[in-house]
Amino acid sequence: MNPDEPARGGPEQPQGWTFLTNHGHVMVALARDPGIRLRDVALLVGITERSVQSIVADLESAGYVRRVRVGRRNRYEVDPTIPLRHPAEREHAIGELLRVFAPL
Repeated sequence: MNPDEPARGGPEQPQGWTFLTNHGHVMVALARDPGIRLRDVALLVGITERSVQSIVADLESAGYVRRVRVGRRNRYEVDPTIPLRHPAEREHAIGELLRVFAPL
């Protein structure tokens, strides 16, 4: 495999750590494209589709995302008013982060 090519058809995966968690990457992907398929989110983030499903379930149960059925597809509605979860950032809403990474 060519080292300059992305793994599994998605973006090149960084070595070591990144600033955003997989939950953050999934949230940004859903905010950027509310009609995206979870299979495509998995490729974009570089994790399994099953992991994406689990993360979306976490985001739904916490109120950050609402899944709306549109025909045979799902559409994901993000609530930008929900506070970030970590105590150090709790005074900020997820919408503030999304405005940086997924401007509307």
